[in-house]
Amino acid sequence: MDIAIDLGSDRTRFFIDGKGKVLDEASVISYDDDTSEVYAVGDEAHAMIGKTPVGITALRPLENGVIAHQELCENMVTILAREVCPVKIVMPRVVASIACDLTEVEKRAVVNAVSAFGARRVYLLESPKAAALGCGIDINTPHGVFIADIGSGTADIGVMSLGGMSVSKTVRKAGRAMDEEIVKYIRKQYNLIIGENMAESCKLAVGCVRPPAEPKTFRVKGRDAVSGLPRYVDVTGEELIPALEETAGMIVAAIRDVLEKTPPELIGDIHSDGIYLTGGLSKLGGFARMVSEATKLRVRVHKSAADCNIMGCGRALKAINQPVDPASGVSPIIEQF
Repeated sequence: MDIAIDLGSDRTRFFIDGKGKVLDEASVISYDDDTSEVYAVGDEAHAMIGKTPVGITALRPLENGVIAHQELCENMVTILAREVCPVKIVMPRVVASIACDLTEVEKRAVVNAVSAFGARRVYLLESPKAAALGCGIDINTPHGVFIADIGSGTADIGVMSLGGMSVSKTVRKAGRAMDEEIVKYIRKQYNLIIGENMAESCKLAVGCVRPPAEPKTFRVKGRDAVSGLPRYVDVTGEELIPALEETAGMIVAAIRDVLEKTPPELIGDIHSDGIYLTGGLSKLGGFARMVSEATKLRVRVHKSAADCNIMGCGRALKAINQPVDPASGVSPIIEQF
């Protein structure tokens, strides 16, 4: 049995060959500070963020696309893997997606986390490649493909041709950074202290970087910074634009930078096909328009943008059994560890 894993800063997804996507849970773990006993993982642990009593901590073991808490990440992956595979599996092979610019040490940390539940062999696949495969694009042809996979922790941008990366760049500020900006904005504008889960809900409900066609409001609940009492305010999407534009602007600037470094022949292909956007943040209101305005290119957002990465990793499982490079015995689209 072969397995694909999208180990993201916000969500962890599992794909089993022959079954498709079988799990989609928050990348969160809660544990006892004294005994290190795990209380919950996934969505159950996510609901505990900001609500745990003294002695119990709920956190995300991955930050900005990098494993920040190795042991906790290994525990989280192992527990989630048991949910997907209740029957004991004998050493499965795994394809896992990673950010473009990870160091060898950071790659090894991902391999160790994925191997914790007993993987026989681990193959790493760069996020833009996985996203492109998830969109159904053939990246093994001599044709330039520009894709930006924008998630919670990172924005991975790349130009691909013949199964390899021609130009790539990673921005380590994305959806989570926007949540932090919303927290700061609400505190400054309304003297209201809110948590990150509330900020995330606000972003998903009304967040945008261009004025929306229809005004939307979201009720934000928190603690009054002056009185300390519970209070709420109704926030519109348009007033959040200044809070979200800085992070969105950094991602757009990185997209332009990658375009400027792309070889001329590949630029011609990109001009014809446009830019593909995947990842949960790609559906932020007005973001695709912002990218199109900055690049003067057509921008496409996949209808299942959040799942492109894991579906691409699932399709890459076929590359394990169909090696292309006779020297290494490994397809050029994946890296064996």
